[in-house]
Amino acid sequence: MATRGQLAVEDVLRVNGSRRFAAALAAASPFASLADALLAARRIWLNEVDVNGWLEAFAAHPAIGTTSSSAPKWSKEEQSAALATATDLTLQELAEWNARYREKFGFIFMICASGRTAPEVLAELKRRYENRPIVELEVAAQEELKITELRIAKLFSSEAASPSSVEENPTSQSDKAADRMRIIGAHLGSHAQHSANKAPEITGSSNRTRPPITTHVLDVARGSPASGIEVHLEMWKDASTPPSFNNKDFNGWATVGSSVTNNDGRSGQLMDIVDSVTPGFYRISFNTSKYAPSGFFPYVSIIFEIKKNQTTEHFHVPLLHSPFSFTTYRGS
Repeated sequence: MATRGQLAVEDVLRVNGSRRFAAALAAASPFASLADALLAARRIWLNEVDVNGWLEAFAAHPAIGTTSSSAPKWSKEEQSAALATATDLTLQELAEWNARYREKFGFIFMICASGRTAPEVLAELKRRYENRPIVELEVAAQEELKITELRIAKLFSSEAASPSSVEENPTSQSDKAADRMRIIGAHLGSHAQHSANKAPEITGSSNRTRPPITTHVLDVARGSPASGIEVHLEMWKDASTPPSFNNKDFNGWATVGSSVTNNDGRSGQLMDIVDSVTPGFYRISFNTSKYAPSGFFPYVSIIFEIKKNQTTEHFHVPLLHSPFSFTTYRGS
């Protein structure tokens, strides 16, 4: 078990089946916080682990929809929503599409299934089956990273629990861990409620499967997703005069969309799903006062710029929050 941020290789192998990843993350520990561990995990997975390491990690998972008692405990927890909503017909169709997928791509279908229903998983499997192999390999690697981050959060949360409390109430402990955070998650829920004061129109087609700008919130003090936080996305209206440190025009921002984080800490849809987002300056704000009324920051605002040569890219802007600190990064 992880102790004070120190991870052993066997700890990390429970999180991610790549031996190269496990050795590198264990060597990089101890970590002062969950946020530090997550940032290190992302760097190692994307920059140091090769394709063979990715495939080794994929192979450590059971196929989605597996009901075998031999499936790892964390896999069962992560697939609990899918299994609870699956009919015999859905399970049969999942098995058939899993086989077709593996025959085409050479590895099992990877998806971070936490909180997702069986019909949602099946629809995503069918959609991604149409991808080219090189594209699907990268998508699968991103899904593995989401699962890895969720499980790292479980490691850190289990560190705080005493052995006796886990033994006395294992079901409660499992329930608390089941919905741990999904940092790159970015699968979106409910539609945004758009303000009448809209930003300049964002145009384009809808070949994307998610909006260009997404977010989620992780409570790093608790090691769990932060639900119920209001999120607002705005765009700077005057393209000729960008916002600056000395600019006091607080009316220069126009609302694009708003939402509230769900039980996975994920925001609902903040903008339309379009191929090309309007370049410019954006501000994403989080009302943390209701979530942590005794915290130091009543709200958090993050300003970032999308340049003209980045309009087809995806911008995931998560918030890692605690009562007395916060951090962010550009995710995928």
